[in-house]
Amino acid sequence: MTTLSPGPGKASRRATMNDVARLAGVSIKTVSRVVNNEPAVHPETAERVLAAIDELGFRRNLGARNLRRGSTTGTIGLVVEDVGNPFYSELTRAAEKVATAFGRHVLSGSSEEDSDRERELALEFCARRVDGLLIVPAGTQHGYLLPEMHAGTPVVFVDRPAGDIAADTVLVDNLGGTVEAVAHLARQGHRRIAFLGDRPDIYTAAERLRGYREGCARAGVRFDERLAILRPPTRQSVADAVARLLAGPDPATAIIAGNNRVTVHLLRALAHVTPRPAVVGFDDFELADLLDPPVTVVAHDVSRLGSAAAELLFARINGDASAPRKVVLPVHLVPRGSGEVAP
Repeated sequence: MTTLSPGPGKASRRATMNDVARLAGVSIKTVSRVVNNEPAVHPETAERVLAAIDELGFRRNLGARNLRRGSTTGTIGLVVEDVGNPFYSELTRAAEKVATAFGRHVLSGSSEEDSDRERELALEFCARRVDGLLIVPAGTQHGYLLPEMHAGTPVVFVDRPAGDIAADTVLVDNLGGTVEAVAHLARQGHRRIAFLGDRPDIYTAAERLRGYREGCARAGVRFDERLAILRPPTRQSVADAVARLLAGPDPATAIIAGNNRVTVHLLRALAHVTPRPAVVGFDDFELADLLDPPVTVVAHDVSRLGSAAAELLFARINGDASAPRKVVLPVHLVPRGSGEVAP
């Protein structure tokens, strides 16, 4: 028999549908139809049932409903680097929209780029019997997920691949994006093009550095390792890197920022620099088109990244047993002014 669980601040006992049916003066079947949002219940009757539920102070026990429909808790887990970063906020919202369409909710947490924290969150979600996991990996060791995957919990990696297991992955064209950024700056006449990225052990940072090197080769620009700096992006670390890149007799005349966080710190560091180098950022960000000059970026659809990963996850939840897939989404350069500054 379906039960109702006590709501916050209410009595701790559990009530059955009999309690609600008795108070509302209806059958148990009618109560079941109302709590499961089924049709064919007169609106006035539904109101009486809902009023009875509210008066009793109880709510549905979702566990029984989810077991009947073949799922566990009606949730999926999402592990990102930082839910406060607008990039990951947009990705999370896109995943939530897909989850809602499938009648699920999203539990999310921030790994803070810590592989131990990533593992802790992922296994905690599994302990809560989520129907599947979306993970932006912080590390490269993911064997800990194999028992969960073998037990039937599908996992999709987002923005970065798994390090040591075969699993579904949805990425963006990191290499192609920085190749295009270098080509664009070279067409403006730049030959001293720098790259300022995140930590080199992060997949996206390493791939964008690889694209920068390849872009230099394709554009006939000499690669100078002194112009490539990868480090955790803080306001001070980026300011120090900019001072280094612009010092000396042969400074950088253009800088490619490896992600949205680097770009923001870079713009702060360049606020009072004259002459100002050209700037191209990887990842678009809010108000980039309203700055002076507006910021040229390598853009991609973050919402599409989140929704593509969630759609793939729900395909697995619903029985797709094909081989692991790798999906690479396109990027494109958006020229706005900051990358069109001549050397």
